[in-house]
Amino acid sequence: MSHSRQSRSIAAAMKRRRFLQYGAMAMGTGILGACASGTNTSQPETSASPTAEEPASGELTQVTYGTNWYAQAEHGGFYQAVATGIYEEHGLDVSIEMGGPQVNGTQLLMGGAIDFFMGYASDAIKAIEEGIPKVTVAAIFQKDPQILIAHPGTADGLEDLQGRPIFISSAANVTYWPFLQAKYGFTEDMKRPYNFNPGPFLQDENSAQQGYLSSEPLAISKEGGFEPTVFLLADYGYSPYSTTIECRRELVDSNPDLVERFVDASIKGWYSYLYSDPTPGNELIKQANPEMTDEQIAYGIEKMKEYGIADSGDAEEFGIGAMTDERWQEFFATMSSEEVFDASADYTQAYTLEFVNKGADFYKS
Repeated sequence: MSHSRQSRSIAAAMKRRRFLQYGAMAMGTGILGACASGTNTSQPETSASPTAEEPASGELTQVTYGTNWYAQAEHGGFYQAVATGIYEEHGLDVSIEMGGPQVNGTQLLMGGAIDFFMGYASDAIKAIEEGIPKVTVAAIFQKDPQILIAHPGTADGLEDLQGRPIFISSAANVTYWPFLQAKYGFTEDMKRPYNFNPGPFLQDENSAQQGYLSSEPLAISKEGGFEPTVFLLADYGYSPYSTTIECRRELVDSNPDLVERFVDASIKGWYSYLYSDPTPGNELIKQANPEMTDEQIAYGIEKMKEYGIADSGDAEEFGIGAMTDERWQEFFATMSSEEVFDASADYTQAYTLEFVNKGADFYKS
């Protein structure tokens, strides 16, 4: 890695506290319906304006990408693109701002603090219903890594969890829980609050809890001393895209070349991370998130490959990042039937296929 990239990476890691503070502060504005609260009222420095302009010849365009959680293997392709110079090859100087539980990415994005954000399909459609002009330009994960976890030998499928206590976060109410209600008969009285602590689940062998495929199972096996039963909701009909790339519609309209370069370079970073040496990206992940271990990173990469999280389905033909009208329509129909979305909403405004589906060979070259 060049000295300049190292310097920018260190600076991005140091700036993450300001990013978290601003995400918390955004709640107080009430502009877009925040999910956090805080007292800091200072906006962080950013590396790109809301409408990033073309750089002078030979210069790099500064871009800021905000992730939805602490740095981890599930973000690896973006860090890999920074560490290996892929973004620079596409004329970009990219800073990655690490997210967390108090960060509201939509507010940061629409306020111009970041240029792109790591989103998900449900929120993208909800934004359209609320008149928020953001758009999904790529979907890195074909399968949402959302899982339910049960004690071994207690369930063979999701249907076996009916009537049991299930620990879920509040976000589940507008994402996967309505799907489970519709398809598997789950009921409101089954819900228990999940605070990202496996303790209550470990104490009740009849219970289940939510998790992320590449994270919680490892933590449970280490803390509980057993291999849990894992149900990947994507394999049971839950079909949203995940780990998406979102930006303001204004940016798509005013500077599509910048959007295309960022999307292309990010996808190439993911191919490099999953199918080449991921060490450069992993070093930046650990630098940004010192609590992340090599064991957890290796586990995350292993599970992403095993389950085809990034490169299954349409991505096999069209390349990582692929999206189709059919998948968006299917997901909208399922969720609107459960009144998660307004059936009259124009969900097609939540995404564009303009920057993806170029084929796996294009991104591998």
